Amino acid sequence: MKIKILVADDHHLIRQGFVKLIGSDPSFEVTAEAEDGLEALNKIRALKPDVAVLDISMPRLNGLVVAKKAMEEKLPVEFVILTMYEDEEYLIEAMEIGIKGYILKENTAQDLATAIKYAAAGKKYISPLISGHLAEQYKKEKLTARERTSMHALTPAEFNILRLISENKTSKEIAGELCLSRRTVQNHRNNMRAKLGLRGANALLAYAIENKKGLKK
Repeated sequence: MKIKILVADDHHLIRQGFVKLIGSDPSFEVTAEAEDGLEALNKIRALKPDVAVLDISMPRLNGLVVAKKAMEEKLPVEFVILTMYEDEEYLIEAMEIGIKGYILKENTAQDLATAIKYAAAGKKYISPLISGHLAEQYKKEKLTARERTSMHALTPAEFNILRLISENKTSKEIAGELCLSRRTVQNHRNNMRAKLGLRGANALLAYAIENKKGLKK
């Protein structure tokens, strides 16, 4: 049995392009189109498609509002957002509403088809472009947070030595500048490696150089 689909986008040419693209898949049947959110909601009520593919930015009602209202009315339809917005806030709002698919207009036809099939089966599908971007962003934020937490574990003396290490100064030079023995500086180095979870002779130097901006006085 074919998956019945409604496509809503206020730009006629774009909508027609996606209707043609979706209709080229033998497992899909586009049963309705809409050029604004209110028309989309009314057609969902009347025709009860399996999946509604919606743009976010549309006149009268945006795509997220359409989906939210349909779910509040417990209409038997799943949703895929097809948009140009890759902002995290829109994605989070869509997921909180209960929308199953979130695809960018620059995604491939295969991505769109997969999103529709997943939605029809009650499963979630997020654009690989967005998920990749968010994963990278999360990774950077996590690393930054870890670096800050690790640095907070250092004593003022260790922090000062790490700053000098970032300037490529040797233990002998650091000892002379801080009026310490070389052995004391080396002990501080060992303690910092343990606190920062670093391994290898040059790991502390690499860490110091990488985080040089955060080591300024």
